[in-house]
Amino acid sequence: MDPGPPSKVEIIKTTSDGLRGPLAREVASATSHFSEEARQLLKFHGAYEQDDRDQRRARKDAGEEPAYRFMVRAKLPGGAVTADQYLAFDDIAGRYANGTLRVTTRQDFQLHGILKGDLKASIRAMNDALVTTLGACGDVVRNVVACPAPLHGALRDEALAMAAHLSAHLLPRTRAYHEIWLDGEPVASTRTEPEHDPLYGTSYLPRKFKVGIGFPDDNCCDVHSNDLGFLAVVADGRIAGYNVLVGGGLGATHGKKETYPRLASVLGFTLPEDALSVARAVVAVHRDYGDRSNRRHARLKYVLDDRGLEWFRGEVERRLGRALPVARDVVVTGIHDHLGWHEQGNGASFYGVFIENGRIRDTEQSALRTALREIVARVRPGVRLTPQQNLLLTDIADTDRALVELILDDHGVRTVDRVSTVRRWAMACPALPTCGLAIAESERALPGVLDALERELARLGLAESPFTVRMTGCPNGCARPYTADIAFIGRSADRYTVLVGGSLLGTRLAATYADLVPRDQLVQTVLPLLERYAAERLPGERFGEYAHRTRIAHDAAREPVHTARESVA
Repeated sequence: MDPGPPSKVEIIKTTSDGLRGPLAREVASATSHFSEEARQLLKFHGAYEQDDRDQRRARKDAGEEPAYRFMVRAKLPGGAVTADQYLAFDDIAGRYANGTLRVTTRQDFQLHGILKGDLKASIRAMNDALVTTLGACGDVVRNVVACPAPLHGALRDEALAMAAHLSAHLLPRTRAYHEIWLDGEPVASTRTEPEHDPLYGTSYLPRKFKVGIGFPDDNCCDVHSNDLGFLAVVADGRIAGYNVLVGGGLGATHGKKETYPRLASVLGFTLPEDALSVARAVVAVHRDYGDRSNRRHARLKYVLDDRGLEWFRGEVERRLGRALPVARDVVVTGIHDHLGWHEQGNGASFYGVFIENGRIRDTEQSALRTALREIVARVRPGVRLTPQQNLLLTDIADTDRALVELILDDHGVRTVDRVSTVRRWAMACPALPTCGLAIAESERALPGVLDALERELARLGLAESPFTVRMTGCPNGCARPYTADIAFIGRSADRYTVLVGGSLLGTRLAATYADLVPRDQLVQTVLPLLERYAAERLPGERFGEYAHRTRIAHDAAREPVHTARESVA
């Protein structure tokens, strides 16, 4: 198959001298933004150039340049940070960013609104706290996600340790990061060629690559949506190994039928000690066979579908030098959001704090950021970010539980029993005004949509029914809408594609139900489905299962833009 000419981004990467390009020079310049070449390379270092889109038109009409700002994303395997690291992030958010912290579905922290002149200081401050932003964005292995809950036993600790191990060994080997951001000693004068990177070479990967580690009884990390997933096989109270899943990915493009969401396929089984070698082999296949001409077609899922699972297994086994064992008979049966109090053992507990859409900030109603800062400073817990955009305070002595509750209450922070079921399971991506890809509102719109949905669910007797509602400002899938029970995906300004019938467990894709629905009609559009569900559901049947069983999405589809493909691992 003809690979076609390399894309512009591929040329930038290949000629970047190990992700350096013009970055060092442009970081030091007094401009408010970067050139296109530097902007692409900046992503590999953990930052995106953005502008305030609320101001874009007015500034253009006034003959002014856009209000350039930067988003910086930290790389936090399994979402785990220490008390000191959390306080460092909080300080950076107040000193250099817009005064908020954003918890992502990949268990990262994002800081928004950073000026170019403060970019280096922000990244250096994170490094001083022993946190890196290298590889948090760009065409490399992104943050490795895993269940963060420190439950009884050591299973989650094993998974978190594996996440950290994989992350460390799958980082790019360039010294450019330290040279540019941390004033490391430049080696350009003595170096005749870029550092050797045995995994990424000089071209890195065709597109981003996501890795997740999940558990059958708790798929909180949505393991099937990752390029590479490890689903734990538990025996005799320990992780005996992992089923290896490949080819998941939720991005798509409106109107482009060759792009679609896909759930991962089962490749085989690996022992824990072999997981890194398996990961490197899978990444290498993506490196060697991913599409470097068409970036829309460059994710690993398209390699799987273009060439077939058996071919892919053969390529992985060739790189491993051995056959992969057959996958074990394991399926996902449960999911938890880990909110509220949970016993941790040895006289300690952890507490899951609900954070609407992942935004940690102070408002007139709730001083969440101040409350968390005070708890972390006084109690010194561990902090773990969840794939549901929430936060866990861990290792809290039972004698400190009352203090934690008092601080939260004093600052108006809602306890989980005061959050509706539909709201606690809902998620939105940031979208406007920061994301350059957004074509509709998401984070700022979803709370109002949920207000209306809560009223209807209460009227129908469905207030306690758990199901996922997810909203995104574009079809790229950052809040995992394609596995949701109900999803609202930005289609154009203030209009959305509506999908229904995904799975709370993350094991089934939703199908398109309606298109170009105005925001103020979203709840009314799905209300007939909810009414049917309330009247016709089977005992214990969730909404997504009902919608899938009755095929109501397929029966009522109104000229869908695309239909999500079913692919259950």
